[in-house]
Amino acid sequence: MEFVDIAGLVEGASKGEGLGNKFLANIRETQAIVQVVRCFDDDNIVHVSGRVDPISDIEVINTELCLADMETISGVYEKTNKLTRSGDKDAKYLLDTLEKITDHLDKNLPIRTMLNLDDNEMSVIKSFNLLTHKPILYIANVEEDGLSTNLWLEKIRKYLKNDDAHFIIVCATIESEVSELDDEGEKEELVKAMGMKEPGLNLIIKAGYKILGLQNYFTAGPKEVRAWTIPIGTTAQKAAGVIHTDFERGFIRAEVTSFDDYIEHLGEQGAKDAGKYRSEGKEYIVNDGDIILFRFNV
Repeated sequence: MEFVDIAGLVEGASKGEGLGNKFLANIRETQAIVQVVRCFDDDNIVHVSGRVDPISDIEVINTELCLADMETISGVYEKTNKLTRSGDKDAKYLLDTLEKITDHLDKNLPIRTMLNLDDNEMSVIKSFNLLTHKPILYIANVEEDGLSTNLWLEKIRKYLKNDDAHFIIVCATIESEVSELDDEGEKEELVKAMGMKEPGLNLIIKAGYKILGLQNYFTAGPKEVRAWTIPIGTTAQKAAGVIHTDFERGFIRAEVTSFDDYIEHLGEQGAKDAGKYRSEGKEYIVNDGDIILFRFNV
């Protein structure tokens, strides 16, 4: 998973303001969107709108993305409408779907909040790579003592209640201080001192995996333990291919244990002695945190 920092979006971007279309093109290349919203006051840090209002910031971005999607759909709509006049049944279905999408966007609602879509409608929506269909994560950036007391947090939660979005809270100041420490023990002490269970970066990564539908499995040997990222629902054979195509092509079986059992029994041999390893075939659906040894032959 890779995070790409792109320039901030300003009101009117869909009409070319600021970086305009360049910004929107950058977003179109991503699989998900993360928006950091400012929830703290600091006279030394200028806000592009001249005031701190995270709800307004969210609305500005959402509006610009909806407008960009409407522009995408309008071009397709005109061409499709011409085809329907010639009696093209497929074009008629597409036109109906486009009208449904347009009605939703007209209400300034992101496509990801559309409900009761059938598989064909979902396929149409995916084909256009619409910006508001992408999963989104909102990060509230608060002051050092505002991780639980910031007055904006509940307002944001309420605002996002009907949006299919994820929301987490971090303090960039604390994260900066943590990142400057080399000693893991010191990092842990600072995180605890700030009343946090784990660094905000961990929360961001976990949330990123969640909105993208990703998980990890592990391979563990005498020299190296490594995590491999796969989509949720991946079979053992496909998971093997993430390591090397030969593993997938010559797949025989997967020897599997859970992360918890591996730790509890102090490693591979202990887990095997306790009967916690099992053999799985190529159709086995890998679970998050599985530790796997692949057997293959090519």
